[in-house]
Amino acid sequence: MKVLAQISRILVGVLFIISGFIKANDPLGFSYKLVEYFGVFGISWLNAFALALAIGICAFEIGLGIALLLGAKMNFTAWSLLLLIIFFTFLTFYSWKFEVVKDCGCFGDALHLTPLQSFMKDLVLLVLILFIFAGRKDIHPLMGDRASTFFAYVGFIGSFLFSLYCYWHLPIIDFRPFAIGKSIPDGMKLPPGAKTDSIIMVFTYEKGGKKIELGMDQLNTIDSTYKFIDRKDKVIREGDRPKIHDFILKSEDGTDVTDDILKMDQVFLLVAYDIHHEDAGVQGKVNDFVALCQQARVEFIGLTASLPKEVEAFRHEHNSMFQYYYCDDTPLKTMVRSNPGLMLLKKGVVVAMWAYHDFPTFDQVKNKYLNK
Repeated sequence: MKVLAQISRILVGVLFIISGFIKANDPLGFSYKLVEYFGVFGISWLNAFALALAIGICAFEIGLGIALLLGAKMNFTAWSLLLLIIFFTFLTFYSWKFEVVKDCGCFGDALHLTPLQSFMKDLVLLVLILFIFAGRKDIHPLMGDRASTFFAYVGFIGSFLFSLYCYWHLPIIDFRPFAIGKSIPDGMKLPPGAKTDSIIMVFTYEKGGKKIELGMDQLNTIDSTYKFIDRKDKVIREGDRPKIHDFILKSEDGTDVTDDILKMDQVFLLVAYDIHHEDAGVQGKVNDFVALCQQARVEFIGLTASLPKEVEAFRHEHNSMFQYYYCDDTPLKTMVRSNPGLMLLKKGVVVAMWAYHDFPTFDQVKNKYLNK
């Protein structure tokens, strides 16, 4: 048992630190995943606290991982690990069983796991943590109790500060398909040999007041007592998806302008998935930037998921002299972890991006990025 506890201590400690660091690198993205879970369990009132919870969970996860590796406060650490893994195992089981959350977000955008893979991962962790819990009295501080506890707290505080930095200035390591250097058109394509959806035709009939769904091979079993209602295609197995999907840009009248924008030689995109929560303090800088873009004949457009009437009111309030186009909020949230955020594209390739805290001046970007 002692050997199993020590091996489990190392494996679980390293995994918790890696998982916590990946999420701390992108706390806003992790908060979006928490909001998804809140919606599933009907506790959407917690949405306002999602970012704070995301940062806190990451810091706690990394702190526990460091404490485990150092053998600090093992009674508290072991109990915390056990309670956490029981909670997470329930979440991943629920997601898998009822197909409510497609990706647990355990490793952010660095590694996507299916609900079943997430559940199996947590089952393995549960077994390892049970070994740790059973042998916690045999795990002693590597550097003495005070020093080991001190470094565990340093890890917790460091993770907290790191998450705040990444929230203010964008992720340090970018695993998203919209990262700098990535081609959006390429990301929208499936690779060769990708699996497609497996679809069957389903026929709906009514008999005796009840609706019945039948496949093609069952049609020979019906008679005149069956009344035809509808025919539809049903996906029985989902195929592969491109890394970038649902990225469709439309004008106010519904015209698809995606290809036109992705073919532009260079264009600045101001991405604000929710115009109501856009930081108003940056609008003066945006207007100055847009004016110089227009003088230099550089395209500048906005992307949002808000309603056209809301956008028009916002433009009037802030004297915004550029056109907004519309897209689903999910890809917009993925494009830039900032609301608003600025992105520079050249023929669909992401050249640079900025959070609104770091919104640049036109002179700062002109010589470095434009006309090259």
